[in-house]
Amino acid sequence: MKSAYRFVAPESQCPYLADQRWRLEYVEVVELTSQEYLALLNRGWRRFGYTLFRPVCSSCRACQPIRVPVERFVPNRSQKRVVKANRNEVTMVVGAPVIDDARVDLYARHHEYRTATRDWPAHEGRDVAASLFHFLDSPTVVQEWAFYLADELVGIMYIDPLPEGFSGIYFFHAPEHKERALGNYMCLSLIEEARRLKLPYVYLGYYVAGCISMEYKAAFKPNQVLGDDGAWHDFLT
Repeated sequence: MKSAYRFVAPESQCPYLADQRWRLEYVEVVELTSQEYLALLNRGWRRFGYTLFRPVCSSCRACQPIRVPVERFVPNRSQKRVVKANRNEVTMVVGAPVIDDARVDLYARHHEYRTATRDWPAHEGRDVAASLFHFLDSPTVVQEWAFYLADELVGIMYIDPLPEGFSGIYFFHAPEHKERALGNYMCLSLIEEARRLKLPYVYLGYYVAGCISMEYKAAFKPNQVLGDDGAWHDFLT
């Protein structure tokens, strides 16, 4: 890994928990291999573009890196229904990321829906295409997994393919098809593909209890969280 600079941001309002303050440490990288990024994931770091980050909050440890051990994963009854409802109707295409009108529109609709239902900050005055580009501007290979219902683009996943699994970067999907639970289906597809390729883990970012946008990750069981001792421990089984 070749880094340009490292800094710790000032403490500010936590975007996940209203009663907490948060602080992030950042490392801007110039070069980073997939093997190096995997090692950093296993130390609690995440990546956004060329920027690595991790929480270094003074009084809160709610952000817990979470991963799914693929071979041990067993879908629950609800997840089996999601797979059954989508498998024969939703198709998946894996390839290099592109930014076009369909993807920009889907991303905007997804974010607007979350703004209305989960109080996400609005995109006012921001270039949506530029926001998407930040997910894809990367020192490592990024895959796009596109999901279609007939000819309609209904979901996008950006994935870091790693030597020991997949790491989810960002998912977005069509709110008009919320009855299909596409977010869950996309996560289940990720686990299923990792199993097919004999990859041991799927990394889902941070689990945050009490934050509806983050705590859904615990539903994929069994799972493990990274402890303060630097080791992965079984969490919910």
